[in-house]
Amino acid sequence: MSSRPGPELETLIGEEALVRLAEAFGGTRLFVPAKMTASHAIAKAIGLPAARIMSERLAPDVVRVPLAREQRALHYRAIGKSNAQIARALGITESAVDKLFRRRSDAPAKGSAQLGLSFD
Repeated sequence: MSSRPGPELETLIGEEALVRLAEAFGGTRLFVPAKMTASHAIAKAIGLPAARIMSERLAPDVVRVPLAREQRALHYRAIGKSNAQIARALGITESAVDKLFRRRSDAPAKGSAQLGLSFD
């Protein structure tokens, strides 16, 4: 059994499933069984269709599930979460979230969920 890297997972299962997989198993090695059932932890986390794709393409094997902080941050911003909410979800500081978005030219703009400070 090998331990496959995580980056190919987004291509395989899609961004939303990768976000859910990282939320559930990020930073760990995860065994992907040859027979995927709806009751399996992977299927419960990402949905049976995406879990079956993982099983068909990767099983039986162990995958390294990435933390996918950047993909998760972009996903959370796109659904309107504030930097504070993103920081809590990722286990990082708000300053780290700011830096993450500053590094990316394609980062979604802050939504109405982001509160700003005004010094009038």
